[in-house]
Amino acid sequence: MRVVVTGGAGYIGSVVVARLVGSGHAATVVDDLSKGHREAVSQGASLAICDLGDPTALGRIFKQFAPDAVVHLAARSLVGESMTIPGTYYRQNVTNTLNVLEAMDAVGCNSIVFSSTAAVYGEPDLDVGGTGIVEESPTVPTNVYGETKLAAERMISWYAATRGFRTIALRYFNASGADGGLGEDHRPEAHLIPNVLRVALGQASNLAVFGGDHPTPDGTPIRDYVHVTDLAVAHIRALEVLDAGTVTHDTLNLGTGSGFSVAQIVETARRVTGHAIPTLTTERRAGDPPILVASGARARTVLDWNPLESSIEAIIGSAWEWHRAHPHGYSGSR
Repeated sequence: MRVVVTGGAGYIGSVVVARLVGSGHAATVVDDLSKGHREAVSQGASLAICDLGDPTALGRIFKQFAPDAVVHLAARSLVGESMTIPGTYYRQNVTNTLNVLEAMDAVGCNSIVFSSTAAVYGEPDLDVGGTGIVEESPTVPTNVYGETKLAAERMISWYAATRGFRTIALRYFNASGADGGLGEDHRPEAHLIPNVLRVALGQASNLAVFGGDHPTPDGTPIRDYVHVTDLAVAHIRALEVLDAGTVTHDTLNLGTGSGFSVAQIVETARRVTGHAIPTLTTERRAGDPPILVASGARARTVLDWNPLESSIEAIIGSAWEWHRAHPHGYSGSR
């Protein structure tokens, strides 16, 4: 297949592209490099530097490449930031998704895998040891980021209903880990595991833990962590089932069905890295759910997907290896 990957120079996108190329597909990365990294783009892929907010330029790329399918990952994804610049999030996550859909429609490409998020569920009422969030759980976003992703999902579903698009939306739960030479390099970094490892690297004196009084066994929030390699495999499987026609429109959670608390992540990182990793407990963040864990049962059935790499030791071990080799991210390594 010829596949356009928007945001293919980013963390998850770069691994998706590498896996596509490794599977024999032709991949074109469309990225403005505002958040992504040129160094992360697989040598077997082509790179088209383009702002998705420019529909004319985007249309030229689609006409030139004539893709069979699209993986749409490009988006703004910081919850706190979304509450301070909502307009930017609506433009980049909703309007730019519309630009992608129109560019596809113009060249007769009607197959899309969409990168969505657990943030569409808001603050679900979950118990420790429960089965986790399912796709039928209420979607009640509590921030602009989640709302814009849900709006994009709904827009894509209408293209399925009215334009015959074949679509799968993948709702992520805490992408983590590294895949060989591809790792997590965000500026600023908001994710837990890279920030834990910054302390191990001596780049921070301690890790801020937001709240030690959550209704969980150790008082710290519990999250579902999925290895970025497993997420990339899910994208490839989604493209394959759309191409085979076995699925025409679906929404799937990508989760492991089990969760780890912040304290458990820190303790595992201490074992893996051999460093003390001091922590400092601060106030809870507003709207921070105590537990977010997903049932991945439907993805296992529809995609024949199993998160084989997603043990917490494998996740933190691969991330530690990458961050030690790239202590300053893609901008500099040892």
